[in-house]
Amino acid sequence: MSTSKPYDFEDVSVVMGTYNEAAAVGTVLDSIDEATDGAAEIVCVDGSSDCTPEIAREHGAHVIEQEPRGYGVAVARALRAASRPVIVTTDCDGTYPMDALPEFLDAINRGYDVVSGDRLYHGAATMPAFNRFGNHAFAALASVLLGERVHDTTTGMRAYRREVIENIDWTENTGLSAELLVRPLARGYAVREHPIDYGERLGETTLDPLSGGAAIARSILTVCLEERRR
Repeated sequence: MSTSKPYDFEDVSVVMGTYNEAAAVGTVLDSIDEATDGAAEIVCVDGSSDCTPEIAREHGAHVIEQEPRGYGVAVARALRAASRPVIVTTDCDGTYPMDALPEFLDAINRGYDVVSGDRLYHGAATMPAFNRFGNHAFAALASVLLGERVHDTTTGMRAYRREVIENIDWTENTGLSAELLVRPLARGYAVREHPIDYGERLGETTLDPLSGGAAIARSILTVCLEERRR
């Protein structure tokens, strides 16, 4: 595991892609501020047609507006825009427990390079059954291809040491959430899957579970095969 000076929340950037999340983004940003005593940098890359970016700015986020080009494009740009040594990804729909951020930072300070939230550990009862089945299937596929047990490949809540983000070329769009776990595992980084609760979504989803699920499965297969050939 990597070692370094202990980080605190002044060393943390929390990043997300936002798209028409006016119903949730203010609540999410308030919960980040509460969990980090207002010390974390927050970066949102936004392609919304509603007032999401205005709400985010009112809550102190650095907002980068761009045309909507998909989940991965937005999150990858947010990752590049983050300025601090620990980078946390999350979604802006209220499903992830921001009060777990101190636990994620503690794990980074104990030497992990990546801390990945495992929603399925506690059952993810609020997740639609079809999505829950799909996420178990993605984890099984990644486990077979990587040769080690993976529990939740598509969680949106993770913490990374900055060098992990900078040392890997990220290529996926819809499947970026899986790629952000698979490539670090394949390259031998110290990864901890940390159990988290998973809440009910605020607002409406724009992701088609069938087409989105197919894209994620293709990404897992493509990325794992690429990593084997490295």
